[in-house]
Amino acid sequence: MIETRTNLAELEESIIGGTTARRGDVVMARGEGCWLYDVDDKCYLDLASAQGVAMLGHSHPALVQAIQQQAETLISCPNFFYNDTRAQFSAKLKDVLPDQLNHIFFANSGAESIDGALKFARLATGRSGIVSTMRSFHGRTIGALSVTWEPKYRKKFAPLLDVDFVPYGNLEKLDAALTSETAALILEPLQGEGGVNTASPDFFQGAQKLCRERGITLIIDEIQTGFGRTGKWFGHQHFDLEPDIICMAKGLGSGFPMGAIAYTDCIQEMLFPGAHGSTFGGNPLACAAGLAAIQTYQDDNLIERANEMGDYLNSRLTETLAGYTIVREVRQLGLMVGIELREKVGRYLRALMEEHNVIALPAGSNVLRLLPPLIITKEEIDIGVEAIAAVLPNA
Repeated sequence: MIETRTNLAELEESIIGGTTARRGDVVMARGEGCWLYDVDDKCYLDLASAQGVAMLGHSHPALVQAIQQQAETLISCPNFFYNDTRAQFSAKLKDVLPDQLNHIFFANSGAESIDGALKFARLATGRSGIVSTMRSFHGRTIGALSVTWEPKYRKKFAPLLDVDFVPYGNLEKLDAALTSETAALILEPLQGEGGVNTASPDFFQGAQKLCRERGITLIIDEIQTGFGRTGKWFGHQHFDLEPDIICMAKGLGSGFPMGAIAYTDCIQEMLFPGAHGSTFGGNPLACAAGLAAIQTYQDDNLIERANEMGDYLNSRLTETLAGYTIVREVRQLGLMVGIELREKVGRYLRALMEEHNVIALPAGSNVLRLLPPLIITKEEIDIGVEAIAAVLPNA
């Protein structure tokens, strides 16, 4: 039996390798709340929520119980049968969705949701053109990668779908890019990997107006910003938008793999049997996790709490990092925070992990991104802020 951390790391490296992900030598074994524990039982404060998915923290009792109970009952059910858990989850999800989004398609990930949304937009409009924004990130499947801006992800896989990119927040450039051939405009209400950037309400309202006038499908990517991350159920609600389609994942199952597309009656009217499908999408196990997650968000008032804890985190960072010349700006919406530095962030992320057992994420080359679980406490925030202050040069 392989027991040591080194042997476990070597085993995974030999089979999976480091070609598609950068790994250190830490072997995580379990989690509880905002904390992860490695095989040596060393604990780490997870301010990344396992890449933004563990909104309830790790191994939340409500989620664990729901998954266990459903696993004992029924794990898989093809979509040509109705299912009780899927029906209950669909109703629960619809209750928290914006009013105009009356229909849902269940997928398995965020990237799958993006791909499906692009198909739906093309079908609904009879057009093929797609417009996205610079610094956007939507996933790594061929469709999702096509609307992702970062050249380092795209270059080796060209040619991709033909997509026009405009500067995020620039309404004049967007106006010029949206034509009679455009099927869809896809936007993030708050760019995650692109640097935790947002645009003005005028930009978003103007973008929606242009789409309405020109018969273009407005797709909002809520994969990272949905389910309380920004202090509202969905990030676009900060800007009073009424999108035709939203794409969801991450917080949808609070870490259990699932994705979904929510869309309007007009989109639904154009769909037909076989237009889209998924073998595993909407399986009972995933739906049980999603049902428990949404119920817990509601019961524990976690959407509202994200605002309170986000404001506290922002104030602590602003106060503690005042005078740090390396810090250009702190950007925050709910519990989604970006600390823009005047140099590359990689060395400081490594120092956080290796010296202080704190896990954070990059957002581009020079932004330190924080996506803590919605259950995080002020005491845990203090630990994280003090660690960040310790690794950044105070000059």
